[in-house]
Amino acid sequence: MDEVTMDWATWVAEAELGDVLPRRWAHSQGVGARAAEVGRVLGKDADVLIAAATLHDVGYAPRLAVTGFHPLDGARFLRDEHGADERLVRLVANHSFALLEAEERGLREELANEFPLLEEPLLVDALVYCDMTTTPDGGRTTAEERVSEILGRYGDDSVVGRFIRRAAPEIFTAVGRVEAALEAQPR
Repeated sequence: MDEVTMDWATWVAEAELGDVLPRRWAHSQGVGARAAEVGRVLGKDADVLIAAATLHDVGYAPRLAVTGFHPLDGARFLRDEHGADERLVRLVANHSFALLEAEERGLREELANEFPLLEEPLLVDALVYCDMTTTPDGGRTTAEERVSEILGRYGDDSVVGRFIRRAAPEIFTAVGRVEAALEAQPR
């Protein structure tokens, strides 16, 4: 990954989300900015984190919503229409414990078979951290506040509500691991 790839990621996300889903675009920009800060603990993987953070919600774009499950729709779009880097596509497909939501939607096997989870724990955790510490408007928040906000927006008994309640302990653990890595890293 390089500056060109990060510029490309911003261009694609803005083109797909900017006009039709401006709040989702604001969130994606905030997640990308958070990734730029967190990237210092990832070294050479900082660029792929920033690109994935910027593109993680691209599957919400109405023209891309085939299954209605944005991680899967976004990953397929990036792979099929853009021939994007496999690691980037797999991060988008699996961001923020997407396998748990895929299970709620009956899509777990499809997601897992098509886009296996990366075996790069800190990189995967870093994307969770960036997404789950950014508000829908792109501001900063805590993971606990973000989970509460998601539950409030979708409701406890919705697919997303059931997923986020199941995922919350994993989200908090992943965020804690990234916070510990950030604290251990010299500034």
